[in-house]
Amino acid sequence: MSKEQSMHTENETEILNEQEAPTAEESAAQGADDAYSESGGQTSEGASNESVDELKARIEALTAQSEDYVQRLARSQADFDNFRKRTVREKEELGKYASSKLIAELIPVIDNFSRALDTRPQGEASESFVKGVEMIYRQFDSVLQAEGLTTMETVGQPFNPEFHQAVMQVESDEHEEGIVVEELQKGYMLKDKVLRPAMVKVSG
Repeated sequence: MSKEQSMHTENETEILNEQEAPTAEESAAQGADDAYSESGGQTSEGASNESVDELKARIEALTAQSEDYVQRLARSQADFDNFRKRTVREKEELGKYASSKLIAELIPVIDNFSRALDTRPQGEASESFVKGVEMIYRQFDSVLQAEGLTTMETVGQPFNPEFHQAVMQVESDEHEEGIVVEELQKGYMLKDKVLRPAMVKVSG
């Protein structure tokens, strides 16, 4: 083979090699295709969509949890407000009726004063004594009234078991049935609370 033929053959070999060798772009494309095949056909866009779905699910879960915490806080606040109001009310009632026990024990003393005045002795010698007892009685009654003690008005009123204790039922031409016709023992109220019901007779 001559020198010119040898050079011609080498040139043909180089051209063939250049035609068979892939370019850089072709190699990159081939690598992407191989990666796509190995991942089962999932592209980067599919992976991104999956991440967005996961984030949405996570946000929804956190939102539901946050709403649950808000509702629990609201219930706790409502319970605390009810407890505070109940405590204030109980404290007010305690202060309002703090003296009820003492006043209840003093009511029999008022009864005895009243009985003593009803059986006052006659004569000039006892007049000053009676006036002194009446003065003490009025003073004592004023102190109790200042604490909220009041006497019930019973005669002529309809019988009410919350305020009256019926010990006898009698016939009456003056009153309809179920009316208090006589008071045997006074009843007392301490502010708006029954301290002692009145003992009465009721028309039948």
